[in-house]
Amino acid sequence: VQGQRADALGVQHVHEVAALDLGVAKGQGAGRAEVHQQLADGVQAVGGFDADRYLGTWYEIARLDHRFERGLEDISATYAAREGGGIDVRNRGFDPAKGEWREARGRARFAGSPEIGSLEVSFFGPFYGGYNVVELDPDYQIALVVGPTRSYLWILARRPDPSRAEVDRLVRRAREIGFDTDSLIYVPHSRPE
Repeated sequence: VQGQRADALGVQHVHEVAALDLGVAKGQGAGRAEVHQQLADGVQAVGGFDADRYLGTWYEIARLDHRFERGLEDISATYAAREGGGIDVRNRGFDPAKGEWREARGRARFAGSPEIGSLEVSFFGPFYGGYNVVELDPDYQIALVVGPTRSYLWILARRPDPSRAEVDRLVRRAREIGFDTDSLIYVPHSRPE
């Protein structure tokens, strides 16, 4: 997810794995772009996924470091159903150095079956990248999301202050599937949206 990360607002959040380190996405068929890699080896997206229950606002609790989010606080992602199918994505974060909110908008679609938590997200036209829900509690309150490689990981929750036990459970799970959890950055949330 290195390469061209050209977002005028600077907030390319969880879902922006879309064009990040994927390098070049190849166009195929009638305007559909192909993602080179959806998931790292040995990592699997959740089954029984219900997109309607996943819609709404999620707060970024922890992440691996990336230039496109560096220095941002109070990061959230809001998902809404798109007319005609798919999901609208709005990522938002506060830049305390500049004293301003930054926002990026994109769109998501399922990489395959809508019952699998594996989506493709785009903030850059036809270029899509992997967004994979690999752990999700039954009440859809906290999730572990990863990109196409082990360089991208986010812990998201419906509240900006989930229990430490819930977060620790997802950190353990991330470590089990090969992510560098010692490098996690915990995101402060102190400003109302």
